Amino acid sequence: MNPQAKLIFMTSLLLGTTITISSNHWIMAWAGLEINTLAVLPLISKSHHPRSVEAATKYFLTQAAASALVLFSSMTNAWHTGQWDITQLSHPTSGLILTSAIAMKLGLVPFHFWFPEVLQGSPLSTGLLLSTIMKLPPITLLYMTSPSLNPTLLTTLALLSTALGGWMGLNQTQVRKILAFSSISHLGWMAIIIIYNPKLTLLNFYLYTMMTATVFLTLNSMKVLKLSTLMTAWTKVPSLNAMLLLTLLSLAGLPPLTGFLPKWLIIQELTKQEMIATATLMALLSLLSLFFYLRLAYCTTITLPPHTTNHMKQWRTGKPTNVLIAILATMSITLLPISPLILALV
Repeated sequence: MNPQAKLIFMTSLLLGTTITISSNHWIMAWAGLEINTLAVLPLISKSHHPRSVEAATKYFLTQAAASALVLFSSMTNAWHTGQWDITQLSHPTSGLILTSAIAMKLGLVPFHFWFPEVLQGSPLSTGLLLSTIMKLPPITLLYMTSPSLNPTLLTTLALLSTALGGWMGLNQTQVRKILAFSSISHLGWMAIIIIYNPKLTLLNFYLYTMMTATVFLTLNSMKVLKLSTLMTAWTKVPSLNAMLLLTLLSLAGLPPLTGFLPKWLIIQELTKQEMIATATLMALLSLLSLFFYLRLAYCTTITLPPHTTNHMKQWRTGKPTNVLIAILATMSITLLPISPLILALV
């Protein structure tokens, strides 16, 4: 892709995100979401492969429908209350429509079908954007409207997302699809706590973004797209493979790694809200995701392929690891001991 074009699209992406997260008026928030959608479409379809074009079309249709619902919800609220302010979403029907629209934007179950397909059709670099920065504006809107949202609906969506995100990822062989289902599962954890403690949702989102960025950048530097390639990548950069193992376990939420922090705090907060059954169910459902993270980790570092694969062993390259990957990987693994400081900052 032309560097000037790429610069324009990335600037538009940042502009759209900034407009949405800093706006008070629904129309401005909607405009930011639209700029975001239009800026990321060329990045999805830049390879001109039929699958990329299909992914861009699916993404456009889903996001357009979700944006229309956001507009409809805000207009309904303005009709009943005379308020266009985002924080004044007091009409219950508007709250339900908005929750559905944001769930569609994020890819929460049952509006999740587009996300694995779009991620599978995108390059890894665009997949990283779709999994991280594109989730920020919808989550910000949920954060701002959290006092007036319906707890039952959000809890249902969250439990379904954690269950299906873990369950549907079990049988995948494509790394991008596995990461898509991992994202859906993590969004379930964010959605369940947003009404009771919105700051925890943001903390979870920041840590999830950091760990996912590490995984995507590592896979991109090793040029890995499916599990069979991942099995032969250990010869290429052994140190990076070891870091990928730890980052995947951190994403799964195992102590003493960084990913354990949000899960621990969310379960603690749910227990304080006397939602002990929900907390237990969430913890059990995260075991499903743990299985496919372990499968990825197993393919990454532990095994030699049990049979002769069609993939050549890759030569060990003398290139040093990217500094950004090194910093992100270190943070994805070692932040748990300084959790009191993180909580004080949040």
